[in-house]
Amino acid sequence: MKKSFKSICCLFLSIMLVLSFAFGSFAYTNTAEAQRFNEDGAFRIMHVTDTHLEYYNLEASAYLIAAACDREKPDMIALTGDIAMSDDKEEMDTCIDRLMTVFEDRKIPVAVCFGNHDIETKSYTNPSDLMALYNSYDCSISVDEGDVLTGCGTYNIPILASDSDEMKFNVWVFDSGSTDGEGHYSNVPADQVEWYKTVSAEIEQENGKINSLAFQHIIVPEIYDALKKYDTPRAYAFEHIYNKGEYYAFNPELENHGVLNEYPCPGYYNHGQFAAMVERGDVLGIFTGHDHSNAFSVKYKGINITNSLSTRFNGDAYSSQYGYRIIDINEADTSAYTTKAVHWYDFYTLGDVFELSKSGDEYGAELAMNVLFQGFFRKFADEFATTIVYMFTGRQCAYN
Repeated sequence: MKKSFKSICCLFLSIMLVLSFAFGSFAYTNTAEAQRFNEDGAFRIMHVTDTHLEYYNLEASAYLIAAACDREKPDMIALTGDIAMSDDKEEMDTCIDRLMTVFEDRKIPVAVCFGNHDIETKSYTNPSDLMALYNSYDCSISVDEGDVLTGCGTYNIPILASDSDEMKFNVWVFDSGSTDGEGHYSNVPADQVEWYKTVSAEIEQENGKINSLAFQHIIVPEIYDALKKYDTPRAYAFEHIYNKGEYYAFNPELENHGVLNEYPCPGYYNHGQFAAMVERGDVLGIFTGHDHSNAFSVKYKGINITNSLSTRFNGDAYSSQYGYRIIDINEADTSAYTTKAVHWYDFYTLGDVFELSKSGDEYGAELAMNVLFQGFFRKFADEFATTIVYMFTGRQCAYN
């Protein structure tokens, strides 16, 4: 499980990045271990985020995530922050070990980036120490780029062809930070944006245009540009996190998917990440967590701004709404991808409960029944509310 050579690799990458800055070229620094399309040309990413693991929700959350992995069979996990939450280091380490062992046992590569809570606990105050813990598992392909960029865990992952070492796709991972020191959320900083622009251009120069997806914790500020502004409150229109008196809902003139259940929480300052991606033209979608009950995607300026559900189960009715996201890419056409958000309340059927009980998995059967029972009311409330809004206003609040 433990990998001492990963520390050497991280040190080597850090040295190479410093040299690259010095000589004006990044030379593919901060690049993780390449992944590969399957023989059938498919590649599946499972987006797991905002698990907020503590002892009280650890076993249920880990069990459901393991069940999702067994059902979905992802080729890679994108684990985008707010993973474990405890001031007790033993509890924090136990939670991380329980989660990472799920992926380790199934030999699923994991790309980690941090959220705004990962290093706010007393357990870990240095993100490099925390990244070293994740990188002590064989399944982790995460990169600590050292001190040459702001934050910890900004890197790219090449996806190679199924039958050659040709680069066919790319995954960007960004550390969107925590707070800006002024009481606002942070965002991807300027030096990471410059790194992205340089490496993106370098990849294109050597390989031609390579399409990509990006993963980070905090959503981009442009999400509010992609929504429709109202001057008065209304159902499923949420007040801007910073601009009071402005209310935002889906814009019917844009391509929308999913449901907006709370106001998006980007950083206050904008350092040009989204604009750089529009300019470069290689990013198809940006996937974030942070806003736990939002499961939507809005296409804006050619990029899908997508938020994924919190991937945990707390035992209360509301947490049955949480879940995960699946993203499917095929090397036959890397200019497009498909994605779906899976709520826990849609994960199990009564047949699953009976099968789990029949197999002797009483814990799983009880948990599945709990998800089904509480999820029934949650799902009914969600669908009833959006239907009522549509009937009385003609405004869609949920998109398939």
